[in-house]
Amino acid sequence: MMEWTDRHCRAFHRQLSRNALLYTEMVTTGAIMHGPRERLLGFSDLEHPIACQLGGSDPRNMAECAKVVESFGYDEVNINVGCPSDRVQSGSFGACLMQEPKLVAECVAAMKAEVSIPVTVKCRIGVDEQDPEPALDEIADRVFEAGCDALWVHARKAWLKGLSPKENRDVPPLDYDRVRRLKARYQDRFIGINGGITEMDLAESFLPELDGVMLGRAAYHTPQIIAEVDRRFYGQEGSDISPWQAVEAHMAYLDEQLREGVKLSHMTRHMLGLFHGRPGARSWRRILTVEAIKPGAGLEVVEQALAAVRPGDFQVPTDADHTFA
Repeated sequence: MMEWTDRHCRAFHRQLSRNALLYTEMVTTGAIMHGPRERLLGFSDLEHPIACQLGGSDPRNMAECAKVVESFGYDEVNINVGCPSDRVQSGSFGACLMQEPKLVAECVAAMKAEVSIPVTVKCRIGVDEQDPEPALDEIADRVFEAGCDALWVHARKAWLKGLSPKENRDVPPLDYDRVRRLKARYQDRFIGINGGITEMDLAESFLPELDGVMLGRAAYHTPQIIAEVDRRFYGQEGSDISPWQAVEAHMAYLDEQLREGVKLSHMTRHMLGLFHGRPGARSWRRILTVEAIKPGAGLEVVEQALAAVRPGDFQVPTDADHTFA
């Protein structure tokens, strides 16, 4: 998610699940070809498995950028055919490509010819006045014929005219059955589902009928639900990590990044929802929001915020109690 799932967000989410596939923000081909690649594509080894999502529509440029993505060590490269923002449409990529399935397939084929990592696509069930039945079938037919390794489907249409990007995430009705019908046609292909999935019981209900479940805003705003992933979907009993344990485990990363000059607020903004619904959650958010932006803010701010939501019998550790890698 653009401006949300940056490398600091992903490093934090990795503390909650060792197995979930993490996705980058969408990165455009133009940015990769002409911009600061390390800043755009750099990530920490701890983030694996990780997929990079590309925005673009020129097969040659998509292939070239896929090679760059692979050289950075990503585990997958994904084509965005779902984002409905005006900025994306003006660049001829994102959800507007639902209307050009042949071009999307050409991008897939060009990328597959250049990289060995999986090439996947994330799309909508249709846009504007498209009928989701033939629209989704056609793009699936095209990209799978071109060699696409997986298709992730956001189970609602996007309205390119008349709705804002925010409204496009909520207003068009969800149609999970449309994705199920697609899977019935492609029983031997990976079909994953996305859209409106806010808790793990719903996520689990889609499996094993479908092959994967993707969470976006729910994982960001209530990240503690990610801690259920390894147990519920990978059979690792006893793997759930508490919010407190996740923060303690993340301290080493925060310390490392602070030493490299990263501002604390750039990292802790992704942690605000961790204690959602728990006593002290408001204090946790307030301390991180107010104190982390101050000059020189360090780990003591996180410890102060953590103290506000600690179980009553827990003694907050001192600096000497931390061992950093």
